[in-house]
Amino acid sequence: MVVDKGSILFFSEDIHFLFKNKIKTRKWIYHCMKSEGKSIDSVNIIFCSDPFLYKLNRQYLKHDTYTDIITFDLSDSSNIISGDIYISIDRIKDNAKQFETTFLHELHRVIIHGFLHLSGYKDKTKPEKQLMRSKEDICLSLQPKFFD
Repeated sequence: MVVDKGSILFFSEDIHFLFKNKIKTRKWIYHCMKSEGKSIDSVNIIFCSDPFLYKLNRQYLKHDTYTDIITFDLSDSSNIISGDIYISIDRIKDNAKQFETTFLHELHRVIIHGFLHLSGYKDKTKPEKQLMRSKEDICLSLQPKFFD
């Protein structure tokens, strides 16, 4: 089954966060995933706090650290994406300051990072991290087509 435009839904878990430009963001993500040869079935993006994501990180990944994103791949096929992407808004704010970028740019980078994980990309080794960053940069470079 090929899904041209499945659902990408946005939620907040333990914080109040209003995500703007959902339609433009979806179109951008669909385009990026299509260029990777992937279709989207159903992906939930859940915005949350540091404590919430830290708890998930400990519970499911056995990591005792804060993180900006955790991606749960629920796909049944290698070409059709399905999953949950949890994003800490606290980490995004801190990372944007640390990397001297805007909050929105950092948020978009992390969102597409999650979709790239769902597409099969890893980031454990140095070469994997370099490829992931390159793919993120390519997707981010396409944004003006969708957000201008």
